Amino acid sequence: MPSSKLDSILSFLSENPKDPFLKYALGKEYEKLGQLEKTTELFENLIQSDPDYIGTYYHLGKIYERQSAPEKAVAIYQSGILVARKIGDKHAEGELAGAKMMIEDEE
Repeated sequence: MPSSKLDSILSFLSENPKDPFLKYALGKEYEKLGQLEKTTELFENLIQSDPDYIGTYYHLGKIYERQSAPEKAVAIYQSGILVARKIGDKHAEGELAGAKMMIEDEE
């Protein structure tokens, strides 16, 4: 059953379909509902449409990890690191590098 939060986000998104925060929030809400395929699709599309929305890379990487796709997770973390450097977000760069390192250490 859809949550009222999900309904609210969908309503806001229908009014502002290009808003990257709303797209991200929708993906996170689907994740909470266990709908990882929808989350993955939304986050992949968000990276295509708004590549500088840096938080998406980390969360998509974590979804890939949950889906047992470590190679995809490493690739998305690496892409996020490059974007973080480009936009000057040292905090995001560090988080993405740490997540990437954790996977590489396990292999």
